[in-house]
Amino acid sequence: MEEPGSLVTGDRAGGRSWCLRRVGMNAEWLLLEDGNEVTIGRGFGVTYQLVSKICPLMISRNHCVLKQNVEGQWTIMDNKSLNGVWLNRERLEPLKVYSIHKGDHIQLGVPLENKENAEYEYDVTEEDWERMYPCLAPKNDQMTGKNRGLRTKRKFSLDESEGPGAEGPSNLKSKISKVSCEPGQPAKSHGKGEVASQPAEYLDPKLTSVEPNEKATEAHVHPGSAKVIELHHKKQKASNPSVSQSNLELFKVTMSRILKLKTQMQEKQVAVLKVKKQTQKGNSKKIVKMEQELQDLQSQLCAEQAQQQARVEQLEKTFQEEEQHLQGLEKEQGEEDLKQQLAQALQEHRALMEELNRSKKDFEAIIQAKNKELEQTKEEKEKVQAQKEEVLSHVNDVLENELQCIICSEYFIEAVTLNCAHSFCSYCINEWMKRKVECPICRKDIKSKTHSLVLDNCINKMVDNLSSEVKERRIVLIRERKAKRLS
Repeated sequence: MEEPGSLVTGDRAGGRSWCLRRVGMNAEWLLLEDGNEVTIGRGFGVTYQLVSKICPLMISRNHCVLKQNVEGQWTIMDNKSLNGVWLNRERLEPLKVYSIHKGDHIQLGVPLENKENAEYEYDVTEEDWERMYPCLAPKNDQMTGKNRGLRTKRKFSLDESEGPGAEGPSNLKSKISKVSCEPGQPAKSHGKGEVASQPAEYLDPKLTSVEPNEKATEAHVHPGSAKVIELHHKKQKASNPSVSQSNLELFKVTMSRILKLKTQMQEKQVAVLKVKKQTQKGNSKKIVKMEQELQDLQSQLCAEQAQQQARVEQLEKTFQEEEQHLQGLEKEQGEEDLKQQLAQALQEHRALMEELNRSKKDFEAIIQAKNKELEQTKEEKEKVQAQKEEVLSHVNDVLENELQCIICSEYFIEAVTLNCAHSFCSYCINEWMKRKVECPICRKDIKSKTHSLVLDNCINKMVDNLSSEVKERRIVLIRERKAKRLS
């Protein structure tokens, strides 16, 4: 059976959850999430980080731990904190687990001087999720997540800028050299082997020279367009964007013309093959005319490719100049960033020194308070010791004045009380009565003697607390008197 007010696992789906509500505030409440361990302290590896503005050392790095036991009930443990954890105004023993219930009062640390309450005091309660959510304190990982995200984004942007996409002028030049084409190159690509590899009914020696040039045209178009994209991205960082933009527009126009010529050449080739297929033996003039037109288109295509190569070389030269200029700007920017980082580091160092000085002052104040408590405890101990000595001296006076035999001037040994109420040692009064049968003090006749066990027990206990000399002398007297009786 659970206790009615015990802090057992809550059901968030039901709209209510357990939390530590900070006393006197509608903020900085601590959520007790089911199934999770909650750690509290001023360190970085805790669930909720509490940094006191008044006394930073009041909360230890890992001050306390809250978790659920096997039955689902919440417990609290003081993790060897300096200033302690208080449950319902009673300090908890370190590393010992205590159960907490609804309505309990939890205090972290102690009140400072001239203050009645501690800075961090909480009430254990159960609240509606809608009521509690706006008042919850952020968890430690949520506070550090933003800074971590910024660092991740910055690192990612640096990796992108240094990635494989940033190709230099040497790669650009090598790719251009692979796809370059001279105006006389198509004529060299014509060969008998290519003609022989085609079917005899569809091939013509002049027509077959078109197919290798189509592949060369494709090789020209695609790498060039990729380089245009690369140059366009790097042009955006240049110091003179107007010149780069004009060169880029001219390059785009050249590329569009090359694509248009390629399309026309493909259409003309299809038309020639179609006509040649329909009239294999007749109308050769029309076929020759179409082949001539196809060769003209091919020569125009090679000329456009040569212009494209010249344009790419010009763009590469412009890119190298602007890259050198950008390197100079980046160097200057790097020096400015370094200065800013140094200034920020100095500022952080000063803030850290100020915080350390404040912590030192707070720690000195705590030490002074502890020393004051020690001095007060020492004074109290001295007072108790003085009182004890005074009591002992008083007891000694009583022993010397009231518990001594007037005949032998020693503490009573086997005390005997007479009918006149005066007490003496049994041995001493017997020896006295051999001479006179009257009280040595009041001179009344001795009619009766009574052994006083109360006096004997009291004297024996008091003598045990006296010096060893008194004890030894008393033992010697007892032995002597017993020997005299026996003789």
